Amino acid sequence: MADIIQPWKIGVIVDSFRVGVRQGLVKARDVGADGVQIYAVAGEMDPANLSSAARKEWKDYIESLGLQISALVGDLGGHGFQDKTANAAKVEKSKRILDLAVELGTNVVTTHIGIVPDDRNSEVYESMHNACAELSRYATSMNAYFAIETGPETAAHLKSFLDGLGSKGVSVNFDPANMVMVTGDDPVQGVYTLKDYIVHTHAKDGIRLREVDPRLIYGALGFEPLDHDKIAADAESGDAFREVPLGEGGVEWDGYLKALRDIGYNGYLTIEREVGANPEADITKAVQFLKSK
Repeated sequence: MADIIQPWKIGVIVDSFRVGVRQGLVKARDVGADGVQIYAVAGEMDPANLSSAARKEWKDYIESLGLQISALVGDLGGHGFQDKTANAAKVEKSKRILDLAVELGTNVVTTHIGIVPDDRNSEVYESMHNACAELSRYATSMNAYFAIETGPETAAHLKSFLDGLGSKGVSVNFDPANMVMVTGDDPVQGVYTLKDYIVHTHAKDGIRLREVDPRLIYGALGFEPLDHDKIAADAESGDAFREVPLGEGGVEWDGYLKALRDIGYNGYLTIEREVGANPEADITKAVQFLKSK
């Protein structure tokens, strides 16, 4: 008898609807998503602004819509953990976001840590390593994960960094479009390379128009791009890359999804739509696209 292939769990980043959290949750349900990812770094979902009663209210409300939380977004900006003078506060805030995630019923917080330098002996590499090692230990103690989004560096280089942390509390949020658009890395091979670390994924698509310095996209400590470089790197109107609706870009979806099945990944494909005039229409099409796979 042939193995039964389980359908993918499909999530949506609530903020992609651009209508606020509560209304975005309703829209996520209405487009047929199974789960949602929510930004938890500022505003009404900032852990500092949520009492125990408010957390329970949000959890109950999300469950009442028939949704799960696939992950929280805990990206604190500012070049991630490259600046050691800012890391103590960022590590502490990240821990509080993970606490919130666990209370709301998920064990994944996605984040950007900054571009991992090539030089393992650099001060920036050391700063990032120390911060991530601490976060990894904390997450592991809670059976949870901080998941680094792919894109700023190749899969092989990211794996090398992760291998050095000593635990898997810091793992991977795999975004195939970022690889296509920025590093030119192959997402299919990237899945096999990072197979031991993938705990969440973003479903996004894009095309690469020309080679681009990843620092122009993600920033880096001490790096200041020229104004024309900032424009060139815009995902909607720049000349370096474009984010496009699912299935219209350079991600080879059949091969990519096969690779995820091959490694035994059974988590969420969470749709992210950061550009476009009508995100709800694009997200609706994306849900149907993924359900067809």
